[in-house]
Amino acid sequence: MSAPVSSGRGRHKQLPDAVTSYVREQIMSGNLKPGEFLRMEPIAETVGVSITPVREGLLRLSNEGFVTAVPRRGFVVAEFTRQDVRDLFWAQAQLSGELAARAAERITDVQLQQLEEVMAQCDAAVSSGNTEAIGDLGHQFHRLINLAADSDRLARLLASIVKHLPNSFYASIESHVRTVTPEHHQMLDALTAHDAQRAREITEKHIVNSADYVVQMLEERGLWKDAE
Repeated sequence: MSAPVSSGRGRHKQLPDAVTSYVREQIMSGNLKPGEFLRMEPIAETVGVSITPVREGLLRLSNEGFVTAVPRRGFVVAEFTRQDVRDLFWAQAQLSGELAARAAERITDVQLQQLEEVMAQCDAAVSSGNTEAIGDLGHQFHRLINLAADSDRLARLLASIVKHLPNSFYASIESHVRTVTPEHHQMLDALTAHDAQRAREITEKHIVNSADYVVQMLEERGLWKDAE
């Protein structure tokens, strides 16, 4: 059978992914500053890979705009602005809003029950102050909505934008309970009523508003410490 070959290819794909995730996290945490050259050897040692996956990972980040390839010198951290953050969330909001609208039209009783169960678990996590569980359940809540939309291509486009920010950021947003949890309840109400327009509006607002929270978080991490 061809399983061993597929497994090898899958592992090769995962290695550059690990590099992109690590470097992206370092950039967004402020540990790597705009204009700073990236040395491949320390990255390879930290991630536990060879130089080849590091090069591939940095090329991917170059395509995403996080780093810039400098001929004969390597890769340098690109500028990442507050507007870049807001643009990413604006794009996410448009696609997520459309997916929520489609979900409102197509969602089944079984899928609604799944969302209700996740929401109940999230409420319990909020009551107990379990921020890690809140983040995980928030991610699960959005995933179920996207699945209910039954629009694989659109969901893939959304995923390509979402990956521009580290997963830890989204978990942090979902655990920001004062605004997120009530909005999730509003989304669930709109989906239960099969109100596509309402589902779109709530989802877009929910995601766009998250941009300000991330900007503030990055400011606190010192990402733009030397900027204006």
